[in-house]
Amino acid sequence: MTSIQRIEPSTTLIPEKNTTKTLVVGALVIAAPMIIGAAGGNYWVRVLDFAMLYVMLALGLNVVVGFAGLLDLGYIAFYAVGAYTAALLSSPQLSTQFEWIAHLAPNGLHVPFLIIVPIAMALAATFGVLLGAPTLRLRGDYLAIVTLGFGEIVRIFMNNLDRPINITNGPKGITAIDPVTVAGFNLPQTHEFFGMKFPSVYMYYYLFVLGALIVIWVCTRLQHSRIGRAWAAIREDEIAAKAMGINTRNVKLLAFAMGASFGGLSGAMFGAFQGFVSPESFTFWESIVVLACVVLGGMGHIPGVILGAVLLAVFPEFLRSTMGPLQNAIFGHQIVDTEVIRQLLYGLAMVLIMLYRSEGLWPAAKHEDKIAKIAKRNGKKPVRA
Repeated sequence: MTSIQRIEPSTTLIPEKNTTKTLVVGALVIAAPMIIGAAGGNYWVRVLDFAMLYVMLALGLNVVVGFAGLLDLGYIAFYAVGAYTAALLSSPQLSTQFEWIAHLAPNGLHVPFLIIVPIAMALAATFGVLLGAPTLRLRGDYLAIVTLGFGEIVRIFMNNLDRPINITNGPKGITAIDPVTVAGFNLPQTHEFFGMKFPSVYMYYYLFVLGALIVIWVCTRLQHSRIGRAWAAIREDEIAAKAMGINTRNVKLLAFAMGASFGGLSGAMFGAFQGFVSPESFTFWESIVVLACVVLGGMGHIPGVILGAVLLAVFPEFLRSTMGPLQNAIFGHQIVDTEVIRQLLYGLAMVLIMLYRSEGLWPAAKHEDKIAKIAKRNGKKPVRA
């Protein structure tokens, strides 16, 4: 007979909270820009800013791929929707093309950032549902092909929506996007706290960390909710999930919508941070990078996804700053372009991960291991039936 582990009913399944570890990680996150800035300058703090954007993107894709098991190769489209929403609502672009908008706002629409964010998230979620609805019966390779096409359609659409009415300004992109200003507090300016100066890249870092923390909190709550368990059931066996009474249609649409909304949030922050958006920022390669963050870290495991996102955001910049000088020192000139080396190492990393760490660098603990750990913590032994 198959051996099944269970624990006594009195044993709680509440995860153990490590306050010390949380405080240490929190202190490192807060101090990171000051440490990195002192060691490498504002350039590397800007790299940290993009790492936080990748964290939000990867967590959003993790909802679709990791939680629900739906392969999405066009996720960057929702990032584009959020970025262009922020660009159109906080720049003079629409006022130059529509007289009625110019009459209402001669200098352009300058919607507050706190209003733009929910609009961008809602619009991205709507696009997520529009993508999910016709693909409900697709899985695996077929779903991947459709989502890939969706991502390219959005990019090409943005690239060509400069005629007959110039809405997106085509490949030239939209400029003069308002920076983030909240209650008169301007992030682009250098601020001083406790006798220390915080440049704009520091301020944006803390804004992105706040956004990432919100996404982490929502994802954690979702994962341990009834919806999260329904996603896990669909991921493991959709037919069995349907037989158990789970409305797979609505649950899958919710996964697409939630994941897309986080992409929209990240896109809106990206647009305000850059002050400029163009279609070239939302290529298929970016979708692959975000998917690589999820796969490299560990699909379905939030800490692993965060690790993967940070590594893949920092690693290319590290290569860019070291491989050129290294080749010059060894050969006297650059033999291989650093961008080519980056792509080669991306591919090599994915192959090695699939061969030796198929579940990622930091995969989720197995259910039986969790039960054994919790039982040990509570001074009880798992009972075998």
